[in-house]
Amino acid sequence: MSTIEKYTINRHEKIIEAIKKINSVTILTLFVIDEEGKIVGTLTDGDVRRGFINGLTLEDETAKFMLKSFKYLKTSENDTLRRIIEARKANVKLLPLIDDNNNICDIIDLTKQKTILPVDAVLMAGGRGERLRPLTDETPKPLLKLGDKAIIEYNISALSKFGISNVFISVKYLADKIINYLGNGEKYGLHISYLKESQPLGTLGSVSLVEQFKSDIVLVMNSDLFTNLDLEEFYLHFLESGADMAVASFPYVVAVPYGVLNTKESVVHSFSEKPTYTYHASAGMYLIKRSAIDLVPKDSFYNATDLMDLLISKNKKITYFPIVGYWIDIGKPDDYKKAQEYVKYLNV
Repeated sequence: MSTIEKYTINRHEKIIEAIKKINSVTILTLFVIDEEGKIVGTLTDGDVRRGFINGLTLEDETAKFMLKSFKYLKTSENDTLRRIIEARKANVKLLPLIDDNNNICDIIDLTKQKTILPVDAVLMAGGRGERLRPLTDETPKPLLKLGDKAIIEYNISALSKFGISNVFISVKYLADKIINYLGNGEKYGLHISYLKESQPLGTLGSVSLVEQFKSDIVLVMNSDLFTNLDLEEFYLHFLESGADMAVASFPYVVAVPYGVLNTKESVVHSFSEKPTYTYHASAGMYLIKRSAIDLVPKDSFYNATDLMDLLISKNKKITYFPIVGYWIDIGKPDDYKKAQEYVKYLNV
C-alpha cells in the first residue's frame, strides 16, 4: 500500500472505518477525498473526538467530522518553503502536495523531512585521503564508518531531510566503490548522479561537469564533513543577503602566548597581554548562484577560493554564515577519532 493510500479515506465512509484507519498509521491524520480522488478535507483523532462531543455517532459519514480548512502545498506554486514553515509553526505533521485539480500527488512527512529547498547539491568525494592512510588504502574516505553509517551518508541524509533531491557526487579515487555503495540514491529518498573526474579538479572544478542544474542555487560541500548545519537557515540567510555566494564558517581561535605590541611606524601605541583572536574560517560548504557557477572554467583544476577571488574582483557580494552546532572536517586521524566519539552521543 502506498503512502497516499494509507493516509486517505473516502468522505462517505462511516467514521468507524476512519477510526480504524487512523489507528493503523503512525501519524494520526487522514486526508479525506471525494469519489474522484480529490482532497476535500482532513481528519485527525481530535476532529473525531470533537464530532462525538457535538452529537455525531459512529454511523455518521467521515465528511461530517472532517476539517475543510487545512494546510497544503501546490505543485504549480513556487512558495513551497513559506508554506512549509507556516505548517511547521502550526504543528502540522503531514502536508499534502496537490495539483491544480486537487489530486494528491505526494504526502510530506514533516516529522522526517524538515522542508523542501529549491537547491541542487554537489558533494566532493574524489580525494585520496592521504592523511588517513592506511585506512584509505582500500576504502575511499567518504565510506569510512562513523557508527553504523559511512561519513558521506550523514551528509546525504541531511540533504534528504531538507528536501534537496537532485544530488551530484564528484568521484575519482576508488570511484566504483562509492557508486556501488550509494547507488542511484533511491534508498535515501533522492536522486544521485556521478561526476567522474579524469584529473584532480580541486574543491570546485567538478561543478563544470554538470550538464544542467535544475535549480538556480547550488549547494557545494565536501563529502567528508560531519556537521548539523541547518541548511534551511543557511539558505534563508543567503536569500536575504542578496549575495552571489555564501560560505558556511566556523570560529577558529588563535591564542597568542606572548604579549603583543600594537605599533605604527616603530612606535608602540598599546600592548595586549596574551590576546586571543577569533577568525571566521571556511567550513567547506557553499551556496552559490548558478550565474556564479557558470564562471567556473570547464574541466580545470579550480578551488572555491578561486571563485571567491573572481567574484570579489567583479564587485560581487559574498556573505558568510556561522555554524553554531557541531562541525568536524575529517581530514586527519585525530579528526576521525573525534567524530567517532561524537557520534556515540548523537541521535543521527
